[in-house]
Amino acid sequence: MVYEKVVEYITQQLPVKAADVKPESRLVEDLGADSANMMMLIMDLEAEYDMTVEDDMLSQIKTVDDIVKYIEKRVG
Repeated sequence: MVYEKVVEYITQQLPVKAADVKPESRLVEDLGADSANMMMLIMDLEAEYDMTVEDDMLSQIKTVDDIVKYIEKRVG
């Protein structure tokens, strides 16, 4: 499932436990991601799902659920 894979990558990039990551968790405010963390996370997910996240979408991705929905829309 996409959600579990996203959480796995988040816990690899950020000092948070999987149990602390919720769909509504804000990547920056709640989980402490900075721009470098975000870029690494996006690059990992692009490789995992063989897709590209458009630059203009990056500013719209605020929560864990935003990432999941974006991926689900792109990979079906």
